[in-house]
Amino acid sequence: MSRITIRLQRGKVLAIGLMSGTSHDGISAAVVELDERSRPPARLIAFQTFPYPARFRKELLDASADEKIGAAAISTLNFALGRELGRAAIEVARRARVALSDVAFIGSHGHTFFHLPPRRVTRGQVGSTLQLGESAIIAAATGVPVVSDFRTMDVALGGEGAPLAPLAHLWLFADPKRGRVVQNIGGIANATYIPPGARIDSPDLIAFDTGPGNGMIDALASRISGGRLRMDRDGRIAASGHVNQPLLAKMMQHPYFRRRPPKSTGREEFGTHLLDRFVADGRSMKVLDYDQVATITALTARSIADACRRFIFPLGRVDQLIVTGGGAKNPTLMRMLAAELPDVEVITADKVGVDGDAVEGVAFAILGYQMLHGHQGNIPSVTGARAPAILGKLTLPPRPR
Repeated sequence: MSRITIRLQRGKVLAIGLMSGTSHDGISAAVVELDERSRPPARLIAFQTFPYPARFRKELLDASADEKIGAAAISTLNFALGRELGRAAIEVARRARVALSDVAFIGSHGHTFFHLPPRRVTRGQVGSTLQLGESAIIAAATGVPVVSDFRTMDVALGGEGAPLAPLAHLWLFADPKRGRVVQNIGGIANATYIPPGARIDSPDLIAFDTGPGNGMIDALASRISGGRLRMDRDGRIAASGHVNQPLLAKMMQHPYFRRRPPKSTGREEFGTHLLDRFVADGRSMKVLDYDQVATITALTARSIADACRRFIFPLGRVDQLIVTGGGAKNPTLMRMLAAELPDVEVITADKVGVDGDAVEGVAFAILGYQMLHGHQGNIPSVTGARAPAILGKLTLPPRPR
């Protein structure tokens, strides 16, 4: 432990951030140089996405949809995912030509398998969250200390445990004059509002899940193609269809959209069950497959715009909506977003010099850095937690380096 502390006190440190998102596509891995004295304090060295093997992805998806999955299956997935995360860390370091012995730590979010924030519990339930991706497997494979399990302390303090990226958004996107919304569109979409000149204790700094992102679009593309497609690449299917406004209006009646922040969501609300209902409604309304994809894409765009109008615009000026994640690569979705928010500049993160794909990987390197320094990782105005907290748990490797 003393060696970790000495290394972190030397200013610049190298870290690896790992993230597996709700799209179940694979692992985002980033090599990051961290130095609080620099501006911005985090500099991306290398980034890579490692797709899951097809069989493992299916197992993960099936398990997420199976309400009766057994303990043995969950335990197996936990260790198997830890192995995939460890491989990703080793490979991204190799591609960056960085020796693992020079990496101070790995910040691993793992994969959110189940998430039930305290505000959403019903009788007989307890607020809880479960991330898979065993940190001991990662530490054993890499020989590097691992900080993981970032959500649990925030949930223990009554918070949503999500979103966790806003601290990174503040480090990377804060602007002294512009009001910005950082809109990540992964499997689930989440927004961070950063007012002009924001600091970590700014009362108007908020973030929350806006609702569906790419997850339902991907699942519908797979369904109508008989499993041949994993996504609507470049939004081509949606571009060839027409949005069915009555079906879209029906989907926008989902109660989540009206719920006030702090709030978070996942596949429990915007997953297979809702997609089944959407498809059934579409068929009863005689909506063609391509039009269904256009409509489900429009749902992501409209729910984001609706969240901005309801919860963000009343707080202050918004000059730019900066899109990160896989949704930034969908031109059809980007066009829909721009049409929904005509008074806001809708751009991708690369337009402001940030790799939008890497943001969440960078975020967990930053959160690991905060934990090892004893600094807060959550933002109570974002998550609704009772207090600021140090997030994450430390797993040491089995051998000295």
